[in-house]
Amino acid sequence: MNNESIRRQIAGRAIPIRGDEIDTDRIIPARYLRTVTFDDLGTHVFEDDRAGGDHPFDDTNYKGASILVANANFGCGSSREHAPQALMRWGIDAFVGESFAEIFFSNCIALGLPCLTAAPEDVTKLQSAVEADPTQDVTCDVAAKEIRFGGTVIAGQIEDGLQQQFVDGSWDALGQLLVDREAIATTADGLPYLKY
Repeated sequence: MNNESIRRQIAGRAIPIRGDEIDTDRIIPARYLRTVTFDDLGTHVFEDDRAGGDHPFDDTNYKGASILVANANFGCGSSREHAPQALMRWGIDAFVGESFAEIFFSNCIALGLPCLTAAPEDVTKLQSAVEADPTQDVTCDVAAKEIRFGGTVIAGQIEDGLQQQFVDGSWDALGQLLVDREAIATTADGLPYLKY
């Protein structure tokens, strides 16, 4: 696996998004599902919520944040992969939350975006700490299953198999497939049904 596939630790500033049941339509409005590519989706993250003003994604204190801190059932609603794609293109590399909707979680894993869960009181503590000092670094340590910030360490949860996939880079199925192109070509050449 290449080093870009390995996600042992993600460190950077964080952005708190408070509220339970934040669905994919709020993350990226349905009108953007018609795009041909995901490239420009980052500019439209939380667009309708942001129209009301006073949203963390418009707060310059959180510009450049790479870790999103959410509450319960983040990413619920429709199964659109546009939601994690848009967040990734905005700059999010990892998530910490009380819980994540199953399909949103799976779409994040497919993109190499770790989602660590933590106890509600710990998530609230992290959100408050980030709001008090948006410049502080937060580390999502997938290998150690912990989140570190401002001298505080909280337990992070991720299923052991997924943790291992991030630590060794095997979450990237396409990357694994393309590691040894020569072996793929040799195998394909030996398959009778690929002969013309």
